[in-house]
Amino acid sequence: MSQPVKPKDVVAERGRKEVQITWSDGHVSRYPMSYLRGHCPCAGCQGHGGGHVFHEGLDAAVTDMQLVGGYAIGFKFSDGHDTGIYTFEFLRELCPCPEHGGLKGS
Repeated sequence: MSQPVKPKDVVAERGRKEVQITWSDGHVSRYPMSYLRGHCPCAGCQGHGGGHVFHEGLDAAVTDMQLVGGYAIGFKFSDGHDTGIYTFEFLRELCPCPEHGGLKGS
C-alpha cells in the first residue's frame, strides 16, 4: 500500500498572491489565494447540504497558515476568515494544474 502524499514545503508568496505547495511525490501545486478562499471547506462557506460550492469574488490574501493535526493546513485570510481546515487530500484534489484540473465548477 502506498503512503499518502503530504506537503514537504508550503510557502505563501504574497507578491504573487499564491500559495505554493511542494508535495512528497515531487509535484508542485500553485494555488491563487482567492482560489483557496473561494474553495473554503468550512461549514459556514459550504453549508451542510453536501456538494462543493466555489464562492466568486473573495479576493483575500493568506496572512497566516498553520499545520492542523498532521493532516491539514489552516489558512487565515486578510478578510479575517480562518475557520476552514484544508486537508492534504482536499488540497491535492483542489490543485488547479492541468494534471489535476482542480474542482469542477471553479
